[in-house]
Amino acid sequence: MNRPLWVPSPERVAASRMTQFTRALEARYRIALPDYAALHDFSVNRLEDFWRFSWEYGAIRGSIGARIVENGDRMPGARFFPDATLNYAENLLRRRDDDVAVVFKGEGQRTRRLTFAELYASVSGFASGLRHAGIRSGDRVAGYVPNMPEAIVAALGAAAIGAVWSSCSPDFGVRGVLDRFGQIEPRILVAADAYVYGGKPHDTLSRVAEIARELPSVERTVIIPYAHPQGPAQAAPYTVWDDFIAARGAGDIQFERLPFNHPLFIMFSSGTTGVPKCIVHGAGGTLIQHVLEHQLHCDVKRGDRVFYFTTCGWMMWNWLISALASEAAVVLYDGSPFHPDGNALFDYADDVGVTLFGTSPKFLDTVAKSGLAPMQSHALDTVRTITSTGSPLAPETFDFVYDKIKSDVHLASISGGTDIIGLFAGGNPNGPVWRGEIQVRTLGKAVDVFDENARPVRNAKGELVCTRPFPSMPIGFWNDPGGRKYHAAYFEKFPGVWCHGDYVEITEHDGLIIYGRSDAVLNPGGVRIGTAEIYREVEQLDEVVESVVIGQRWENDERVILFVRLRDGLTLDSDLEGRIKARIRANASPRHVPARIVQIGEVPRTRSGKIVELAVRDVVHGRPVRNREALANPDALDQFKDREELQR
Repeated sequence: MNRPLWVPSPERVAASRMTQFTRALEARYRIALPDYAALHDFSVNRLEDFWRFSWEYGAIRGSIGARIVENGDRMPGARFFPDATLNYAENLLRRRDDDVAVVFKGEGQRTRRLTFAELYASVSGFASGLRHAGIRSGDRVAGYVPNMPEAIVAALGAAAIGAVWSSCSPDFGVRGVLDRFGQIEPRILVAADAYVYGGKPHDTLSRVAEIARELPSVERTVIIPYAHPQGPAQAAPYTVWDDFIAARGAGDIQFERLPFNHPLFIMFSSGTTGVPKCIVHGAGGTLIQHVLEHQLHCDVKRGDRVFYFTTCGWMMWNWLISALASEAAVVLYDGSPFHPDGNALFDYADDVGVTLFGTSPKFLDTVAKSGLAPMQSHALDTVRTITSTGSPLAPETFDFVYDKIKSDVHLASISGGTDIIGLFAGGNPNGPVWRGEIQVRTLGKAVDVFDENARPVRNAKGELVCTRPFPSMPIGFWNDPGGRKYHAAYFEKFPGVWCHGDYVEITEHDGLIIYGRSDAVLNPGGVRIGTAEIYREVEQLDEVVESVVIGQRWENDERVILFVRLRDGLTLDSDLEGRIKARIRANASPRHVPARIVQIGEVPRTRSGKIVELAVRDVVHGRPVRNREALANPDALDQFKDREELQR
């Protein structure tokens, strides 16, 4: 394709925050930055100037200190703003007026709204409750919570006093929660009494009781009434939310201004290959990275309404709530995005005036497979930006967005991860959107593509790396003496260079295409193939709902095995199998054609919706899956055991 799918109007470019930032940067340093490439080059080669200016442009509240970058040539080892002090919650709660700060809708419930003043008062109450309970800076507060306003209040209340917040969504089983919270030893556990999904309420109090019993560090459990507005019937072991936040009354919050790298969030890896890693992120790095990504890459402005379909167990929730620092409102939804049907989130976007609509390729593909055309049924006139992350966004899904959802919208496929609590690649509101490509490498990230010999490559596939340090690198892993696990996770493959684990290519437009995780790359006959290349072709067939592909060891080589979930009532026959193979051969290559195609009933995924190719590969090869609790549907792995089709 030689024409972009979308180009911003000159008026939109002139009004964007990316343009304002660039012009101000040019004036400050008396330089010319004629395009995004020049701006990106400045951001990775003049670290001190760029990050000092980013602090000032983002109006970060705190003391910046004298030094901006220490040991800027080391990775790991660099320190950003080593003399600075700030408080994350103070920056998110800078407004105390009566404009809407949080919009929330739970499945089947009426929409709730909190103003900035109400949010501030609630955070004040929770912070006071924590202090009254003896919680100090550095203590952990854990949430087993739906995506609801109280989760934001608890996270910000913890941050206000310097405590560390960590959360799981309430669909996690007891073992999955203990594998995570058991490592970090929280003193306070915040939980809801239930959650709703797919039209059904799911009581959680029995699990909460078991979790609290198995976590000896927990001194108090605070219950948010969700299904039972009057509070839990067996309230004796618990403190009800309203009682906790009213314990000392609300007033001005005494924000603890702490060092830039003071721990803010503990995030968890997916845990599908063992006990989850506990990734510790600092307050300053998280804040400045999110402000930059929201304001520049997503063009978020004061008064916008930013929505992301997420749970509190995915880093996109942390990314979402930081939009408050840009004086925008955050829009929350908890429940199934397809109840009662696929219009639920589009209805919500119209109802509350969403300006940034954040979702995933899985959601968009399911909407497309359902035959919906939101462009015909919804106005979506406030939506300026659609972002998508969680897996690669197929070129055909780009087409669907512009053909069936909205033609004049900035579609930003974005990619990063829990590891950096942000993005390595994302949108550029001033640039064209090319089919199948992430637009740009994000500012401040020296992203490159290396071959196996650590040589940069262009127009070829390789490992996504980052060659310069950045503020949102993790502080480290929890309970990792000497940083050995941290170093092994990111710096072992290429010493001194962050290796992210994605198999990617930089395009002729200087954009990025992601072909899947590099540890799941297929290697038949020594030819490396990204799994996304096969998914793209297979899932264009109307009969196929979704699929998972792995490499199986076979006769001293590797062969490609494709598992497909078909529409209800369909059976994989020789005709459909032939059409699948023909499409892959014609649009990818003969090397991509699977040796076996097997029908399955369900694709196993993590709780954030990612396909778990490695777990499937382990089952096929008879190896144990060490942490099934990390999956949203662990029983789905059983269908891959002892398949007759894979023995011949």
